[in-house]
Amino acid sequence: MTLIHIVAGEASGDVLGARLIAALRARRPDLDFAGIGGPRMAEQGVPSLFDYRELALMGLMEVLPKIFRLKRLIGDAVDDIATRRPDVLVTIDSPGFTLRVAEKVKPLGIPVVHYVAPQVWAWRPGRVVKLKQKVDRILCLLPFEPIFFEHAGIPVTFVGHPVLESGADRGDAARFRAAHALGEAERPVIVMPGSRRMEASRLLPIFGAALRIAAQRVPGLRPVLPVAPIVAALVRQAASDWPAAPILIDGLEAKHDAFAAVAQSGGAGLIKSGTSSLEMAVAGIPHVVAYRVNAVTAAIVRRLVKVPHASLVNLLAEREVVPERLQENCTPEALAEALVAPLLDPDVAARQRAGFTEALGHLRAPEGLPSEAAAVAVLQAIEEAR
Repeated sequence: MTLIHIVAGEASGDVLGARLIAALRARRPDLDFAGIGGPRMAEQGVPSLFDYRELALMGLMEVLPKIFRLKRLIGDAVDDIATRRPDVLVTIDSPGFTLRVAEKVKPLGIPVVHYVAPQVWAWRPGRVVKLKQKVDRILCLLPFEPIFFEHAGIPVTFVGHPVLESGADRGDAARFRAAHALGEAERPVIVMPGSRRMEASRLLPIFGAALRIAAQRVPGLRPVLPVAPIVAALVRQAASDWPAAPILIDGLEAKHDAFAAVAQSGGAGLIKSGTSSLEMAVAGIPHVVAYRVNAVTAAIVRRLVKVPHASLVNLLAEREVVPERLQENCTPEALAEALVAPLLDPDVAARQRAGFTEALGHLRAPEGLPSEAAAVAVLQAIEEAR
């Protein structure tokens, strides 16, 4: 039986892994799977070698205290792959973990496909040479990535961005309002501080202060927080004294229902930088992007970063569609001002939504859904290896 080993290091990778498994099974029901993931991959019948929540690390200073544990988990993953001898290893995002695993597996002669190109084009272009030594093919999500990796001699496939099949634009606003007794006069705003403990703990106090300021200018403002399991307790504690009893939700369907309710009522979003900005764009929700990291990490990143924008929406549109408030500019006052603007001015909201349409138009692969294109590329890698 053909065995595919999939290694995902965080919640977003778990979702990608689950969709990929489903798309692969649709083409080849005989396939077998193993790997590291979370609840979504488990739903597809692939239990995880260990709890992937241990890998929810970020930033240089945040990783250092756990470096020995991280090395042990890498060793466990490599040992499992070496024992099973899969026909292909698919590593998904989380390059700090997955590419270290890939590097140790590559000498075993197992083909390695990395799903979600590491953003070396953004901040460490020199590292692309090392990447060539770790993987056999990269599945890219963004249209400008293939030329960068092809120039370095790495086979690459543009599969389109999975946000396009996320369902972020297909929620039920009425169901959400009924479930949470949301009044007609209330203005829900989506708040997404991140799915990693370190980033959430850093952003939640700032977000809370920003919402208190915004609530003074926007009557009926009601925060809605989609909560990742790994940060659920942290979010509940931090949001307990926020204005207007924040609504905490769990699960993909509830999150998309919340998006629909926010979009329908002319709401907005306050989110950390990342893929969530694309989710907001798909859902048609004007938003502000925020981020703050350890001062040492920020100083290092500033020396390395090579792109003009943090938001993927802005990168795709090649202009600032979405306001970005990063590091020293990530203050309650600055966030509140950017959040309130589309809530009070329909023209500001309309301009953002027009920019969303422009940006998202670049994310579609030539054929099929992203997960389907990724499945085809993985099967091709197996055939090429044989």
